[in-house]
Amino acid sequence: MKPGRIETAFAAARRPVFIPYVTAGDPTADTTLAICLVLAEEGAGVIELGVPFSDPVADGPVIQRACERALKEGMTLSRALDLAMRVRAESGVALVLFTYVNPILRMGIELFALRAAASGIDGVLATDLPFEESGPLRAALDAHEIRTITLLAPTSGAPRIALLPKSSGGFVYYISRTGVTGEKAALAPGLADEVAALRKATSLPVAVGFGISTAEQYSRVAEIADGVVVGSAIVRAIEEGKSDPVGAARAAARRIAGRGQGFG
Repeated sequence: MKPGRIETAFAAARRPVFIPYVTAGDPTADTTLAICLVLAEEGAGVIELGVPFSDPVADGPVIQRACERALKEGMTLSRALDLAMRVRAESGVALVLFTYVNPILRMGIELFALRAAASGIDGVLATDLPFEESGPLRAALDAHEIRTITLLAPTSGAPRIALLPKSSGGFVYYISRTGVTGEKAALAPGLADEVAALRKATSLPVAVGFGISTAEQYSRVAEIADGVVVGSAIVRAIEEGKSDPVGAARAAARRIAGRGQGFG
């Protein structure tokens, strides 16, 4: 594949890429559009656009509640792709669709890939799709120059990591700890060694996520990784900033990965 927006984001960044996550349709599609544009203004090189799902087993209570709100607003995979197209019309920020595999299968893999390409999606991360069953989706996405993002965890052994050259594109998303998404008071003690070992196994950029919610945590992860994913902290800010969720998202981005720190 020729270099795309994801590769450009990592290549152009002076420091590790700021990768915020937002749930599509929380609290509304129009608000999510505005939040994405604000996060791009605040230095995001890649934005993860989450498709709300009724059984988000990888997510903690903050993102679970966001999914519930978005589903009540009528957000679906199809509408999330429409929303991505609206973001793409106004911004060149790289977009990764963060989803569970069930909505993709219900739409149909080939139609999904076609619509994702038309929407300007740069990468897809299907959280609950193992490599052994991912061939049809990867092939469909490859045909449209869309990267398949691989998720790895501290429990991923050497055989799983060895599959990276076949399974992943764009970047590798490394989970900082076992469990679900959510804010944590401290980072896992062995994280630096785990990321260093992963770097030896792949030439792709390594982004770290799950549990990063403070400027101090962000700075520490930025010392060892190529990208830093911030999800629950931004989603919580949106939830609590009911009168101004867009402003709340901007404030959270500045507090955690502020442009004054040189990130993004």
